[in-house]
Amino acid sequence: MEIKGLRQIRSSSPFELPPLPYAKAALEPYISEKTISFHYEKHHQKYVTTANELIKGTQFEKASLEQIIKATAGNAEFVKLFNNAAQIWNHWFYWNSLDPRGIKKPQGEFLDAINSTFGSFDQCVKTFSNEAIALFGSGYVWLVKDGAKLKITKSTNANTPLAQNQTPLLTIDVWEHAYYLDYQNRRPDYVAAFLDNLINWEFAEANFRGY
Repeated sequence: MEIKGLRQIRSSSPFELPPLPYAKAALEPYISEKTISFHYEKHHQKYVTTANELIKGTQFEKASLEQIIKATAGNAEFVKLFNNAAQIWNHWFYWNSLDPRGIKKPQGEFLDAINSTFGSFDQCVKTFSNEAIALFGSGYVWLVKDGAKLKITKSTNANTPLAQNQTPLLTIDVWEHAYYLDYQNRRPDYVAAFLDNLINWEFAEANFRGY
């Protein structure tokens, strides 16, 4: 089964809900088809619909998704547009960070960079887990490339490393709608399921290499 990369996202407006890179039931038993249906068809779709409404008749009508995110980040006049545009991008990145085929650990130069930064692959995973569990409220935890260095960062709400000129490698969505139907308030169980069974290290490595 081929996992489609982030390059399949439609970046130019009007924006469209990009197809999932796998079937809605493909992540079971760790993430249910019901969760994916609500998360993808309702939440993700709503961000797409709202962003398209907001850009009509504005200077952003012909802009790419990435251009909108970078131009509106931190701008109080365009908070709603930033939130919706960033959530389109963040969600598509999250779908690609999941892999129903099971984990294939990183190797080569990417693994060397992980070991150099975190001491070991296991310590990288542990740090990622701790940050995802500890993040208060809604947001994401990311593995990013910041210049030549790797980092694990947290972002609240719709915030994204794109706005910080960092290169995202993978992410976990810890908004409650990402896991509540399956795990209720047991976020640690959801994080463990993601890290132990679903994380797409091939996608992270492709981002690390710049495709």
